[in-house]
Amino acid sequence: MCALYAFLRIADDLSDDGGSTDERRAALDNWRDSLRAALAGDYRHPIYPALHHAIERHGIPPRYLEEVLDGVCMDLDITAYATFSDLHGYCYRVASAVGLACIHIWGFYREDALPAAESAGIALQLTNILRDVAEDAERGRVYLPQEDLAAFGVTPEEIQRGVYNDRFRELMRFEAERAGRYYDASLSLTTALSPPGRAVFLVILRTYRALLDAIIARDFDVYRVRVRLPRWRKIWLAARVLPVRWGLLPA
Repeated sequence: MCALYAFLRIADDLSDDGGSTDERRAALDNWRDSLRAALAGDYRHPIYPALHHAIERHGIPPRYLEEVLDGVCMDLDITAYATFSDLHGYCYRVASAVGLACIHIWGFYREDALPAAESAGIALQLTNILRDVAEDAERGRVYLPQEDLAAFGVTPEEIQRGVYNDRFRELMRFEAERAGRYYDASLSLTTALSPPGRAVFLVILRTYRALLDAIIARDFDVYRVRVRLPRWRKIWLAARVLPVRWGLLPA
């Protein structure tokens, strides 16, 4: 997990760090080339021996890592998505593909773990998008689908100006309910994972679901203050899964 996280962290940093779009794209292309070289035993960065070992030991399909890089590259050029189908493809690449790689490390027992992990990634990324509406707008990005904005009478300019009104709240409620359906679709993953993996997944799932609930409880006012969970809540969520980690409880 440390090796996988390091690979993903570096990819994310290469996308966000300073430099022109062309420079960042070249850096990500180089990172992709170094991944392919590592899979052939040519290690061009200190993390690659460990990552290559993890990929081989746990049978992680390398395409998941390639798909994550595809998603990170999308942020270089795309600032809006016309449809939810388009946004779904982005969410799959930057979040679901990560989860699909993780469950190979955690250990899963049934093939239905794969679609459940995909749904979990969509749910988590949608929650991130709802939380970060204001922050993304400051960067010129509006990730909420354009078709949904139009359906609720909200314009991208209003999002960028931070207009908080009934139309915005109804739009956000619609997106939150969609995220909730993806959370529900991911629940079967808990019984398809080994106890250690199940514990980790439950912490992640419950933390992000609590974050979505906090956004709803604030009536979707994500402009004034960034929604966060208090530290005590995160500690409590982690403590709850210790019996699961030790195999004392099923979930």
